[in-house]
Amino acid sequence: MTTYRVGQVAELLGVSTDTVRRWGDSGRLRMLRDEGGQRLVDGPDLARFLTDTSPPVETELLIVGESARNRFPGVVTKVEKDGLVAVVHIQAGPHRVVSLMTREAADELGLEPGDLAVGVVKATNVVVEVPRSE
Repeated sequence: MTTYRVGQVAELLGVSTDTVRRWGDSGRLRMLRDEGGQRLVDGPDLARFLTDTSPPVETELLIVGESARNRFPGVVTKVEKDGLVAVVHIQAGPHRVVSLMTREAADELGLEPGDLAVGVVKATNVVVEVPRSE
């Protein structure tokens, strides 16, 4: 089971650690405590929180520039596998990144809701990377 420290959640979402703690205290984001008393967020719970709180997609954006090397670290919120293909949804801060890949690639990455992943955008493709666990 993937768990995240409060600081990791704050960094992924672009908010302060105080904000994450307030979400936990109010019950908005479910938190656990490890043996040392440190607050942790379960990966699937974080995925549900991100899905429930993600802002609506703006369709009328004015794009003034872009980079072919955009990297979106975030949390996997959904993995859909059907036949030879898989669709992976990543909530990266306010951005939702969706990648279509082979089922074999998704199986090799072992992606599940709540996992930390990075969506890398190159031209029209999104490559999903899984960072080395600490």
